[in-house]
Amino acid sequence: MKSLTLIITLLIAPLFSINTSNTHEYYISVTKVEYSNEQSSLQIISQIFIDDFEKLLRQRYDESITLTESNEPKIIEDYMKRYLQNKLMINVNGSKVNFNFLGKEYKDDIVYCYLEIENITEINSIKITNRVLFDVISEQQNIVRLKLKNKNKSFLLTPENDNCMLNFN
Repeated sequence: MKSLTLIITLLIAPLFSINTSNTHEYYISVTKVEYSNEQSSLQIISQIFIDDFEKLLRQRYDESITLTESNEPKIIEDYMKRYLQNKLMINVNGSKVNFNFLGKEYKDDIVYCYLEIENITEINSIKITNRVLFDVISEQQNIVRLKLKNKNKSFLLTPENDNCMLNFN
């Protein structure tokens, strides 16, 4: 009987030590960049923790912003687009290219921002600078995953090293 009590105690005890605050242990974003031959475009998905993005948008644009799926004002997408255009820069073959902000969706505690760069017919090199959230979170790290021309390459970007480059020549 004492064994059963000990086992139950060991199983239940961790439940009381779970962190219930809205913070998370790691400050990281993931940006995936893939080339679509069919559409001659770079398709980009940037994944950012909702609470971190919300903190940034509140500091930068409006203190009352709350990122939520229901009844969210259209201006929030405009803020996201403006911020990403300033912090996520892409050069293809040595020339800066601009992306279209297609939209966003929330899944669990992450916001997925969908971006696209159209009319890319040839890629000899790609350089990505990703400074997302570096201006508000000093521990922020950004992973960039490139899937281009049968190559898969990942980079870890930090405030001290905020860009990566992949050459195909």
